[in-house]
Amino acid sequence: MRHLAQSRLRSHPCLAASDRARNVQPSRERIGMRHALNALFLACALFLAASPDVVAEGPENAAIWSEPGDLAQRNLFYGSGGEQHQPHGMLSFVEEDHAGSNPKIYVRDQDGTKWTAKMGVEAKPETAAAHLLWAVGYYTDEDYFVPQVSVEGIPPHLQRGQNLIEPHGRIENVRLKRHIEGQKKIGNWKWRDNPFSRTRQFNGLRVMMALMNSWDLKDENNAIYERKQGGPRKVYVVSDLGASFGTIGYSWTQAMAKGNLNSYRHSKFIKKAGPEFIDFNAPSRPALIYFVDVPGLIHRLRMRWVGRHIPREDVKWMGDLLSRLSSQQIQDAFRSAGYSPHEIEDFTKIVQERIDELTKL
Repeated sequence: MRHLAQSRLRSHPCLAASDRARNVQPSRERIGMRHALNALFLACALFLAASPDVVAEGPENAAIWSEPGDLAQRNLFYGSGGEQHQPHGMLSFVEEDHAGSNPKIYVRDQDGTKWTAKMGVEAKPETAAAHLLWAVGYYTDEDYFVPQVSVEGIPPHLQRGQNLIEPHGRIENVRLKRHIEGQKKIGNWKWRDNPFSRTRQFNGLRVMMALMNSWDLKDENNAIYERKQGGPRKVYVVSDLGASFGTIGYSWTQAMAKGNLNSYRHSKFIKKAGPEFIDFNAPSRPALIYFVDVPGLIHRLRMRWVGRHIPREDVKWMGDLLSRLSSQQIQDAFRSAGYSPHEIEDFTKIVQERIDELTKL
């Protein structure tokens, strides 16, 4: 490294001139200059060697993760909102939410709290994923799953999800996301360019996406929330986790790709374990349908890096955190999402097997 730095620096015209001048100076000055140049070469070599390992620090008063000191006691049935924040009483319709690919409406409960009600196949896996992610310290939305809810005042026709609404406003399998007072969304953050890139906490988040087979890693699914009080002023959240616990990528049917026990069971977790880096299978390459959609194909291919080339030590760190969760806690995450006893048992078994793979690295 020293000889490489010397050869590069000597090629600079200014340094070349200084070499010529040095030849006519007294020997004592020549020795002193040589020592100074050697120190400069050494400093350059150290900088070149160290720069690839520089870690980006998060901005002041912003966070993506916090130490879960109470990890072994965390209640994964209720998640980050706890029992006290769950919805109360009858819900009333506010307006339709047209964002995203799944039907959603805004509602209010009897306490006046506003909620986003997501219908369809993503409701169950999103709830379980949010609770599991929160368990190991990541900021998440306050998500609650309700097997059936009645909403007053739903208009006769909605642009999406009308087929999921029964008479008298009854809706089955709904994920309710609480709108927290004093907190507002101020934008989205990018997987490739964010204040926490290359930190251990960010790499741990990448591991969690692979563990849960969360494959729909679009930047618009990430949110930055600004908070008026309590903890950091800004928190970075993966706000859409519906494409979890199914296949490792986009599938022909939504039912296979999201919250599908059979798909999750037959998917491979770790792709390659090297001495320094670990590659995971999720997210995977696009399904064949994307090969006729060039923009979609490129977009999906660019997502794969999130699960690739993650430092081994950061992977082991996340595995250690996850290993502190009990079987009961993991079961509670899936129980909170309305899965059957059989599904709860099998999903939990798969998650624990994956945690064991991480701890054995």
